[in-house]
Parts: sequence; structure tokens; C-alpha cells
Amino acid sequence: MAGGVPGEQPVLGDETAEIARVVAEAGPGVEKIPAAERVYAYVKAAILDRSYPGGELLTEGELATAVGVSRTPVREALLRLEESGLVKLYPKKGALVLPVLPQEINDVLEARELLETHAASKVWPRRKQLIEVLTAKVDEMRAHRKAGDAKSFLEADRAFHEAIVGAAGNEILAKLYNSLRDRQVRMGVPGIEVQPARMDKSIVAHAEMIEALGGNSVKRFRELVVSHIEVAAADLRGVR
Repeated sequence: MAGGVPGEQPVLGDETAEIARVVAEAGPGVEKIPAAERVYAYVKAAILDRSYPGGELLTEGELATAVGVSRTPVREALLRLEESGLVKLYPKKGALVLPVLPQEINDVLEARELLETHAASKVWPRRKQLIEVLTAKVDEMRAHRKAGDAKSFLEADRAFHEAIVGAAGNEILAKLYNSLRDRQVRMGVPGIEVQPARMDKSIVAHAEMIEALGGNSVKRFRELVVSHIEVAAADLRGVR
């Protein structure tokens, strides 16, 4: 997949990212993946890394050629992408990649705060079990920071938060949260690969959240979650 912003990579759910990779590389087993799923993963990854930037009109024909499928699965995939808020379909014309607007940044971050603070309260009674999972994610972040691997660092960061939301036990909210993080990726990832101090601050913030989970104040844990999202908001607004 060519194009996109240099140094930035999509941070997708593992399954979607793997399908996108296999499709882009025409790797072994690609024919076993349902055609609509191939198109969906390929186009979604291209939108998130801005190979298909906001404002670009995608046609069924070009997508069918790019992925090597007929137009029918392309239509199915584009409908899913429209439901995700990534494109707007125009009959007989194609799909317009929706640009990121300042209001979308505000909306996504507000929704993240609502979901994550709700999850923080829900997981509190069983927080002890969560500490081990989150500690492993922070260990991964430290290893990626040491290796200078910003993409893997961001994936571990995302997995940390997804673990908290997932532990709340609401599958619908977990899926919604995943879609919010996808949309945040498209807004533009700050140049963390050239500013390793941001990684250090992020590791400290995540470690503080784990420490709070081991304490006795759910209020403290929620406050740290909100503070972390506010930092992400400041970074995103600085990029736009």
C-alpha cells in the first residue's frame, strides 16, 4: 500500500491489520479471506494511514482492481465503512473519504472519556485481575520504547486501554471503543517517533493508573484516566 504520511502507520485491531497486510502483499491464504472482508480491511487501513486522504473519491472499479475482486464485495465493504463514519456513499459516483473536522476530534475524545471513565468504575470490583494484564502491556511499551519502535508502542498503548474497556464486560461498548480508536488514528498520530520523551511520559501515566488500581480510590483511578485523555486531546489538537 503506497502513499500516506511518512513515518505514520495504522494502528488497527490485530485481525483487521493482518488481513490488510495479507491483501496488500497478496500473501499466502489471501483467497481464503472473504472478498468483502479483504476490501474492507484494505480500504480501512488505507484511510487510517491516509493513503486515501479526506476528500478523495473512491470508485468501485478502482477498489475492485486494487484488491482483485468483483464490484459486489466492494459495495458491501463500502457500506460497512459508511456505517463506521469513514466514507459517504454517493450512488453511481463512489465513496467520498470523509475529512477530519475539528468537531470530530472533540466528539471522539468526549466519547472516549465517557466510555473509559464508565469502564474504570465497572472494573473496580475486579481490578486485581486486571493489574497483571495491564502491567504486561506497560512492559511491552517499555520494550518498544527501548527499541525505538513507535508503531508497536502505540499498539501496546491502545491494547492497554482496550483491556480496561473490555474488562467492563459490555461487548457493545467494547466495539464502540475500538471504532473510536480507529477514528482517532485517522486524525493523525503525533510525531512520537521523533519525540521519545512523549513515550516516557505515556509510560509514567500508564504506570500511575496501574498503581491506582492497586489502591483504594476509584476516584483517583478515574481522574488519571481523564487526565491521560486530556493529554491525548492536547496532542491531537496540536497536530491539526
